[in-house]
Amino acid sequence: MDTIRRPVLKLGVVDLGVETATLPNGVTVDLAIIRHPGAAAIVALDTDGTVAMLRQWRQAIGAWIWEIPAGCRNAGEQPIACAQRELGEEAGLAAAQWDHLGGIVTIPSFCDERIELYLARELSPGQGTLDHDEVVKVSRVAFVETFAMIERGEIIDAKTIVALYRTRDFMASLAPSGQ
Repeated sequence: MDTIRRPVLKLGVVDLGVETATLPNGVTVDLAIIRHPGAAAIVALDTDGTVAMLRQWRQAIGAWIWEIPAGCRNAGEQPIACAQRELGEEAGLAAAQWDHLGGIVTIPSFCDERIELYLARELSPGQGTLDHDEVVKVSRVAFVETFAMIERGEIIDAKTIVALYRTRDFMASLAPSGQ
């Protein structure tokens, strides 16, 4: 498939262009496509059954929303390194145990962003500072309460919802059978 890209705007992680592409059915179309460096998102689960949750201001929707720590990959950065860095920067935590929960594509109709999801355990205080454009409040929320928050519509962020459910399934797979 041939693709020609005409840049429109590059600002921060947004790299918007118009791509003329020939689709598998032979049709040629112009599509607005955002190219993204990728990201990592982390469920930081502590031994007391709480997770680090961020209350973050999101200007695009004009509201505070609940999210897990997450952020964009730097050039050449591996997803796990991004996850470790972002957990420190956003939640002030480090973790000794990391499990990969898979990846998700957020908006495949016009963006190639792929977010790798991780479970971080054996938590300890970490190092980091927020980026200048991040407005974040960190809270500890009972892991089981996050599912009630989803049901009540208090957690609406897709990566957070998927990561919490994947964590629940992963933790269940570790439990001895019959429990």
